[in-house]
Amino acid sequence: MADPSSYRPKPGQIPDSPGVYKFRDEHRRVIYVGKAKSLRQRLANYFQDVAGLHPRTATMVTTAASVEWTVVSTEVEALQLEYSWIKEFDPRFNVKYRDDKSYPSLAVTMNEEYPRVQVMRGPKKKGVRYFGPYGHAWAIRETVDLMLRVFPVRTCSAGVFKRSAQIGRPCLLGYIGKCSAPCVGRVTPEEHRELAEDFCDFMAGRTGTYLSRLEKDMHEAAEEMEYEKAARLRDDIGALRRAMEKNAVVLADATDADLIAVAEDELEAAVQIFHVRGGRVRGQRGWVTDKVEAVDTAGLVEHALQQLYGEESGESVPKEVLVPALPEDTLALGQWLAERRGSQVSLRIPQRGDKKSLMETVHRNAQQSLALHKTKRASDLTTRSRALEEIAEALDLDSAPLRIECFDISHLQGDDVVASMVVFEDGLARKSEYRRFQIKSFEGQDDVRSMHEVVSRRFRRYLQEKLKTGEWDAEEEGGEVAEDDGRPKRFAYPPQLVVVDGGQLQVAAAKRALEELGVDDVAVCGLAKRLEEVWLPGEDDPVVLPRTSEGLYLLQRVRDEAHRFAIQYQRNKRGKRLKSGPLDEVPGLGESRKQALVKHFGSVKKLRQATIDQICEVPGIGRKTAETVAAALAGAVPAGPAVNTATGEIIEDETPAPAGTSSERGTEQ
Repeated sequence: MADPSSYRPKPGQIPDSPGVYKFRDEHRRVIYVGKAKSLRQRLANYFQDVAGLHPRTATMVTTAASVEWTVVSTEVEALQLEYSWIKEFDPRFNVKYRDDKSYPSLAVTMNEEYPRVQVMRGPKKKGVRYFGPYGHAWAIRETVDLMLRVFPVRTCSAGVFKRSAQIGRPCLLGYIGKCSAPCVGRVTPEEHRELAEDFCDFMAGRTGTYLSRLEKDMHEAAEEMEYEKAARLRDDIGALRRAMEKNAVVLADATDADLIAVAEDELEAAVQIFHVRGGRVRGQRGWVTDKVEAVDTAGLVEHALQQLYGEESGESVPKEVLVPALPEDTLALGQWLAERRGSQVSLRIPQRGDKKSLMETVHRNAQQSLALHKTKRASDLTTRSRALEEIAEALDLDSAPLRIECFDISHLQGDDVVASMVVFEDGLARKSEYRRFQIKSFEGQDDVRSMHEVVSRRFRRYLQEKLKTGEWDAEEEGGEVAEDDGRPKRFAYPPQLVVVDGGQLQVAAAKRALEELGVDDVAVCGLAKRLEEVWLPGEDDPVVLPRTSEGLYLLQRVRDEAHRFAIQYQRNKRGKRLKSGPLDEVPGLGESRKQALVKHFGSVKKLRQATIDQICEVPGIGRKTAETVAAALAGAVPAGPAVNTATGEIIEDETPAPAGTSSERGTEQ
């Protein structure tokens, strides 16, 4: 634990101007990022008597080993830089909200020739219009099902669309009037895009004009005695109104706003956001976080605004943002939001009326979310703590293994030998630190030797990180080390326990690898699959944990996760190898020229029969390359006919196919 006075900057060294500062630990990893109107005044607060600091702040400054800063021109630049650094460095002492679930959104792929309406999760994509997020995917599907009657936009996947275009028949939705069937040319691309734009306008809250137009058309049809048309328009209006009823009106003035509420205690905080568009609640989402830094409600709101709008632009940022407390830099935040939207954004606390009542509803949701999260976590935390204590007791460790790393080897009859490393911290998987290895020192099947290589490589990297900080000295480590950039290092932190998938031999190999590197403070054990026995180095008999043991259950989860990760990598690697073909072996022949060759001749089979002069006719293919291609194909063994496994039909290799997808490529090796 460092003394803050040991790295305190000298008087007058810190500038009295806006900026962003970073605290780093002894491994040079960034552990906290902050911004300030005056760097000198803000940083001075961290270097007062530790006893007078907030406990979380005191923990941060004693964990840190250095501080550095960057001066900026304005507070808005400081806000932008702080957000970028928090996202880049993932500092452990900054508040980081995590979604309590992956919320689905209604997406319209306006970046495609024929836009598609679908449910989407995960990061947003460029050129796609999003509405929501919604609490449940079924809520989106019910709304879309009602609206497709009026806006028959494509909802099918690319495969279904392509298949319908090939056979000249639309899918079921096309026959029942819930798709305009652009796949078979019933509408032009322009007409279909206009339908998609009308769909987006309606979902964005511009409903009044469209409903008025439909009602006018309905009355005109009735006057002209076109009763079937009038009845169809009447049903369309009813369907749209039912879709609108699913999002009740909460603000009478058709407001576009996001309402953010916070519920907190000493240790955790929950944030709830209601997205109101056109006066209706169009989406809801929630986050929870540990209060790892000394932060009040205003600070939590500021962090929520950064995370909510950091990647957004345009209409995704509403005209009005209602919050329970104004952050310290309200003007800078307002300007930042306005820049992201492209127009003025109002950031304020609702004082009276419907908006204040709705804010109270959002706050009640936040309180319920926090209570539910604490209930789940209390039970889960108790179980995980008991599991770690049982492992420490069974393996005779000095303390509970807060960081566990597990290694597994995977191959298929000695081919494509790979290994995996998974990491569990506090009993939870930390997937960002999973690693994959290819066995490089030998070929063939030898799990023991593979385990020795992988463990050696992992801890050699760890020792390289220690070498940079002066904690370890070794003459045998050669090569230059990359400059520190503050990002979390791939192998910077050692585990308290290494688990290997296997028995005595694998455990002995892992222990020998550690001893050869001089690492003597990491425990090793193995978990054998057959009887779920725990093996320790140098022991003739295994440690048998009770079947009901939480410790055994955690070890099994760690082992199974390593096994899953290794098999996934091995299958991917094997799949890529099986998809390769003779053209992949031609030096200097890139993907574009491979595709050009196959497209020109129609198939690899016809390309093999072509002369060098004919190959030279392909744009971008010179004579030397043509000779190399001809030689490579002449030396390759032609594959047998491909078979459609669904129908048993033999597929002739005469149709054009992009390089890398020909049916020959999986067998012609």
